[in-house]
Amino acid sequence: MSSNKNALIRYKTLDKCLKNKYRKYTLEDLIDECSEALFEFEGKESFVSKRTVQLDLQNMRSEKFGYEAPIEVYERKYYRYSDPEYSIHNISVNENDLKAMNNAIQILKQFKDFSMFKEMNGVIQKLEDSIHSTNQKSIIHLDKNEQLKGLEHIDILYESILNRKVLKILYKSFKATESGYYTVHPQLLKEYNNRWFLICWFNNKMYNLALDRMEHISVEEKITYIDKEFDSDRYFGEVIGVTVSDGQRPQNVVFKMNPKHAPYVKTKPFHHSQVVIDEDENGTTFKICVQLNFELERMILGLGEFITVLKPERLKRRIRASLKEAFQNYQNQDEQT
Repeated sequence: MSSNKNALIRYKTLDKCLKNKYRKYTLEDLIDECSEALFEFEGKESFVSKRTVQLDLQNMRSEKFGYEAPIEVYERKYYRYSDPEYSIHNISVNENDLKAMNNAIQILKQFKDFSMFKEMNGVIQKLEDSIHSTNQKSIIHLDKNEQLKGLEHIDILYESILNRKVLKILYKSFKATESGYYTVHPQLLKEYNNRWFLICWFNNKMYNLALDRMEHISVEEKITYIDKEFDSDRYFGEVIGVTVSDGQRPQNVVFKMNPKHAPYVKTKPFHHSQVVIDEDENGTTFKICVQLNFELERMILGLGEFITVLKPERLKRRIRASLKEAFQNYQNQDEQT
């Protein structure tokens, strides 16, 4: 059971005890009640520490979760609500809160077909019922494709990161002729351009493995998990996409957009390092500082005639060669027809 779900069970149990007018609860009593409640839900012994319950009471008293519960200690020993009518389930919600929750529900509903979100369906329905959500049509649409190959692996990958488990993955890259096993320490799931990747520690370096190339996954219980305390913002800070090269330093990439498409690049930068270095009637020249990788090349090629790479020379040559090959493909097709 997740730590978040455990906390919710404890809060619910403490609330039940604190509003009970017919029994006096000491801190030890509250600990026992929480441990018993978790046992009922999990079906196994679950000891709740004194510190955990003390922090729960502190959180309930604070504004952290919006409870601000009037918990008092009387006779220097017993715990209760000073307001006998109070309950954490009776928190008032104003009209703006309802609108915000309703909008959040509409967004959550778009994820209902992902396998990892299936258990959320009942939760979403309860939220709709409890706040009298209107059955309005969605006014926010997220780009997603539930038919992507590899999505069936998200559950086990997500759980392995959450529970710090080592995985053995049978994997076949597009370049490989045969599949091979990777024993990895999963750190992050990342989506890029409607494709999912596992960022993992393998052979003393970080790798990204595409979910659609995974053939089988099993948990290696006997191997100790290595937590790299992965900082995704820092790791991907100098790249476009997911391909990061440890030995490559970022380079200044200078490109020119024609006047028609320059406004799009201004309002949606290719990278957070993007700056305008020149602008005239022929277009706008931009600069970004990134590693040269496949995703950068694919993005540039996707813009076709609207973009011209000026620097570095290495990237310029690769783009030129790709465009020449594309042009040759059309020429060959015309000659055959």
